[in-house]
Amino acid sequence: MPASSSSTTQEVKVDPDKPLEGVRLLALQSKKTLLVPTPRLRTGLFNKITPPPGATKDILRKCATSQGVRNYSTPVGLDSRVLVDLVVVGSVAVSEKGWRIGKGEGYADLEYAMMVSMGAVSQGTPVVTIVHDCQVVDIPETLLEDHDLTVDYILTPTRAITTGCERPKPTGIVWPKISCEMMGKMPVLRSLHCREEQAGKDVTLRDKHRSLPGARAALSTVRSPRELPSLESGSLQGDDVPSSTVYVGNLPRDARVSELKRALSARGAAPSRLTWQGPQRRAFLHYRDPAKAWQAISRLQGFCLGTNTARVALARHQGASGPAGGRAGEPHPDP
Repeated sequence: MPASSSSTTQEVKVDPDKPLEGVRLLALQSKKTLLVPTPRLRTGLFNKITPPPGATKDILRKCATSQGVRNYSTPVGLDSRVLVDLVVVGSVAVSEKGWRIGKGEGYADLEYAMMVSMGAVSQGTPVVTIVHDCQVVDIPETLLEDHDLTVDYILTPTRAITTGCERPKPTGIVWPKISCEMMGKMPVLRSLHCREEQAGKDVTLRDKHRSLPGARAALSTVRSPRELPSLESGSLQGDDVPSSTVYVGNLPRDARVSELKRALSARGAAPSRLTWQGPQRRAFLHYRDPAKAWQAISRLQGFCLGTNTARVALARHQGASGPAGGRAGEPHPDP
């Protein structure tokens, strides 16, 4: 890497992998801004690690661990003005040409694509991987796809390799590679999908046109009341099918249905029909099909009514035998 890079680098993104714990510690000791992706992107994109004032080396060491990421971090969202100077990723294998193989789940590739979409990185942002010497192997180019992230530098215990890789890095999310199941698990991905859709981009998903029976697993993701003891449920009749109903909870106690309808329209999420349950501080929004319901959830990320941040989730209808003593036909919010 260029000799001046350590002095000019200010914001470093390092994967949460255990083998990169030492890299995260070094970044903190060097007083760099450390960004760590949320594991599996379940609750957001990044966490910014913020050690307490006057932190000792032992405290910094804790901050660099997975527990420290949870205890000493603040979330960084898509609207944050982040400019990442250095990206450090883990690899299962990497070639001297800069081609890498991850764990097969694609999170490093997806995280990088999201950073491109939010303007946090460019093609000139260096990408580094740190591996053992035995992990540097020949990788056939036929294994690579357009969305795969390549690396510019490889660090091993004995070598520092400049790959000179000329293969372009991802230029954004490749939506046809994204499934409905992935969208259901990653709220930040849904938010980005909504933004790019509103910007007029083609955001067609891999399985958008599959039949409803095939979509059951991805769209009907709500668990039973036994698994959700703290959540309330509604009182609508229906079968256990992919839901076109959206649950909106944590509404203000003095909220009015007209106020909610105006706010939903302003977000482009007006339902075909609305079931108002004001005393329970919730409502159910009914859409024409599951795709419209999912789109509404994307548009209602971070939705506030008054001073309350609403809880928005896909609902599904329990069948005739409501588990755990629930009434038949009740819709339940998705955790």
